[in-house]
Amino acid sequence: QVQLVESGGGLVQAGGSLRLSCAASGRTFRTYAMGWFRQAPGKEREFVASIIWSTAGTFYADSVKGRFTISRDNAKNTVYLQMNRLEPEDTAIYYCAATDSTWLASDTSYGYWGQGTQVTVSS
Repeated sequence: QVQLVESGGGLVQAGGSLRLSCAASGRTFRTYAMGWFRQAPGKEREFVASIIWSTAGTFYADSVKGRFTISRDNAKNTVYLQMNRLEPEDTAIYYCAATDSTWLASDTSYGYWGQGTQVTVSS
């Protein structure tokens, strides 16, 4: 089993920044990559970014490219999502997830999920 705990959400004005953290524990050595997803009210959950543990290879949704940066600290088993130039459209619950699949953009590939952290961007 893998346990994931997110932190760092909050309320920020448009144009501001937040950094989310996701601490992983348990059998993390079995996971290939970590991802961040988000779900806004009334919308489906969508892919935000992912990172491969071993190579630090990263992938981003077009909507966040150039504004968000995903990174990882292998020693701490922690993944981060630095979010800059936030927009009201970024308001959502953000979830981190772990996968042993190479299909990183689909939430169905992820078998472990955190509880989520709320990010609210005011205009």
